[in-house]
Amino acid sequence: MQWYVLRVASNKEEQVRESLARKMNVEGVSSVGRIVVPTEQIKRIRAGKQRVFKRKLYPGYVFMELEPKEDGRIPDDAWFIIKETMGVGDFIGTEGVPTPMRDTDVARMMKEIERPEETPNIKVEFEKGDVVKIREGAFENFEGTVDEIDSERGMVRVIVSIFGRSTPLDIEYWQIEKV
Repeated sequence: MQWYVLRVASNKEEQVRESLARKMNVEGVSSVGRIVVPTEQIKRIRAGKQRVFKRKLYPGYVFMELEPKEDGRIPDDAWFIIKETMGVGDFIGTEGVPTPMRDTDVARMMKEIERPEETPNIKVEFEKGDVVKIREGAFENFEGTVDEIDSERGMVRVIVSIFGRSTPLDIEYWQIEKV
C-alpha cells in the first residue's frame, strides 16, 4: 500500500473522508486502506479561559492509502468511487497519474497523526523581537517589543516605553497584535 494526496473542496475534508470510507466499505473495495485528515489540537487562552479545538494540518487535502495496479494507476473500482464523490478534486500527480507520497513525508504525517491528544499546543504567532501593539487592557494602543514568550500559560512579556522608561508587561497573547 502507498499513500496518495487527494485535493478536496475547502472545509469539506472531513465530509469527503467519511463519504469515501462509507462508499469503499459498502462496495467492498479492498485496494483502499486508511483515509485520513491530519489534525492537531490547539489550545487558546482568552480572558483566563482555555479552549481546545482541532485544526487541520493540511487544509484542502485528504490522504489515502491505496494499493496501485502494476502500472502505477489507481484500481478502476476505487477510481470511480473517488471521482463520483462530492467535493473531490483530483490526486496530486503528473499528467493525470497520481504520484505516491515519499516515505519520509508519510513518516512525518503519521507522527503528527499519532501525537497524543492530551498535550494540545498553545498557538502563539509571535517571536522574540517582534514589534507589537496592545489591543486591549490598561495599556491599550501602546507599542512594544516581544521579550519573552511563556507558551505554557499563553503569556507574552512585552517591553513598553512608559514615560521614557522601558517597562516589562506580562500580557496574554490574544491581547496583542503584530504591527
